[in-house]
Amino acid sequence: MATYPNVNAANKYARDVVAGKIPNCRQVILACQRHLDELAKEKDPNFKFRFDKAKAERVCSFIQRMPHTKGEWARKKQKIKLEPWQLFFFAASFGWLVKATSKRRFREVMLKVPRKNGKSIIAAGVGIFGLCADEEYGSEVYCGATNEKQAWEVFKPALLMARKLPKMRKKFGLQLHAKKLTRSDGSVFEPVIGQPGDGSSPHIAIVDEFHEQPTNEQYDTFDTGMGSRDQPMILTITTAGTNLDSPCYDLELRCRAMLDGTEDEHLFALLYGIDDDDDWTKPEALIKANPNYGISVKSDYLLAQQQKAINSPRFTNIFKTKHLNQWASAKSAFFNMEKWKECEDKDLTIDFFRGVDCIQALDLARKLDMNAKARVFWKEIGGKIHWYCVAPKFWVPYEQVFNNENKQLGEQFQRYLTQGLLSVTDGAEIDYRDILADVVESHLETPSVSIPIDPAGATNLSHNLLDEGLNVVTVTQNHQNMSDPMFELEAAINSGRFHHDGNALMTWQISNVIGKYYQGSDDRVRPTKQKNINKIDGAVALIMAIGEAMLQKNQGQTKAKSIYEGGTVGC
Repeated sequence: MATYPNVNAANKYARDVVAGKIPNCRQVILACQRHLDELAKEKDPNFKFRFDKAKAERVCSFIQRMPHTKGEWARKKQKIKLEPWQLFFFAASFGWLVKATSKRRFREVMLKVPRKNGKSIIAAGVGIFGLCADEEYGSEVYCGATNEKQAWEVFKPALLMARKLPKMRKKFGLQLHAKKLTRSDGSVFEPVIGQPGDGSSPHIAIVDEFHEQPTNEQYDTFDTGMGSRDQPMILTITTAGTNLDSPCYDLELRCRAMLDGTEDEHLFALLYGIDDDDDWTKPEALIKANPNYGISVKSDYLLAQQQKAINSPRFTNIFKTKHLNQWASAKSAFFNMEKWKECEDKDLTIDFFRGVDCIQALDLARKLDMNAKARVFWKEIGGKIHWYCVAPKFWVPYEQVFNNENKQLGEQFQRYLTQGLLSVTDGAEIDYRDILADVVESHLETPSVSIPIDPAGATNLSHNLLDEGLNVVTVTQNHQNMSDPMFELEAAINSGRFHHDGNALMTWQISNVIGKYYQGSDDRVRPTKQKNINKIDGAVALIMAIGEAMLQKNQGQTKAKSIYEGGTVGC
């Protein structure tokens, strides 16, 4: 009977992380939880993926046949011994297959880990595996970087490994060259500076220190060249950086959205670091952020670096970026996404609320961008107001989905469209007639007490809604109007008084909200976003809806009072 000691250790690591036995940041916990949840769904015929223990064991065993290439372990001629976190990384990345094809599931893999945690060894091992043992005839493996020195950080260890393993060279027909490795079937492993040639067809592309790349050109060229491969993979291995406009930061935001619940089935991410509320001056932060703490990265070195950062403010950001994996100047999400997930109730549907009064709020950003509607219901339970957000709606022009200059955003829109969460209007501009028809239809289902709308939005749409007999109110999205409902939404989420239907597009936008405080004050805030790609339109509409409901209650309007005291919501 086959045994899988490496896979068993990998799965144990995931269980221990989720159970809190191994300190880790929220993103790593979510990655482990995703793996365990999907293992539990394997036998479901509607679940498209399966975990192949033999495939996972094979890659872990292969990597551990590689020799160390520098330092004390190389001097002692020791072979690589993967730590539990590394076993989990390899097992999860390579072990998940598509049931229908038995080909590898994950096309994009991101490992974000601080310096000195063994990145180069992992990348070199993946490169040799992809060249020799990944069942790909004529394999092409590239390690990409912005300069030759960086590219050689991955390729040099791989070259040294191959030199030290004559039996492996003989078995796979591996030939050593000054700047590449080749096999007789045409397979090649070599470093790439900038873009690979148009004729390249990567099987494995390794992007090292992606945070140093100013554009997405290399990543996109690797990606578009993989069309003829059965199970290609782009492996990004990086630390955090300082450029929040970089493609690396965009990729991390996409990974975070996936871990928070946005469907991205062929993306795997393991993002080590610390949480926003961790005290970075404590030794515990070092252990949490550095999975190889005390192994490849020495504890006394990290403690000395930490003390230096405490004593020297000039060095603080460097330390946080390189050793705690925090992006310099990155702002924290306003809402607690772990609590938001706890507020999810997939049994909530609009059918449950038919005939119940609501607020419909519209955030009409621009004709060329996303527009959103949030429908909010509420009820007083035990002296506390409970909020319900059900069936939000999002619109975007056709051109923004299929011809977007920002490829990543266009692909994001396409995923939500496929999931049925995004409505597309014809042409390059939003057709407000579609929004008008939707709001009127929703009003017939769930009567709208009022429809708050930003005056910077569509004036004609406001007039058309008024012509339909609807109560339109203008709400300027400033600190005065947005602060109280934003804090109320935060409190409701944290206390469990908020309930939503799990809409993944709304979840993504809630995760993108950053709090912009008024002149340094901590009691007046409005929602903003880190970058244009991080849409928050649905979150803004939700905050506007809650603000309008709060205002009507405070003003004692009869209609609003009847909702609070006599609503039929039974949750």
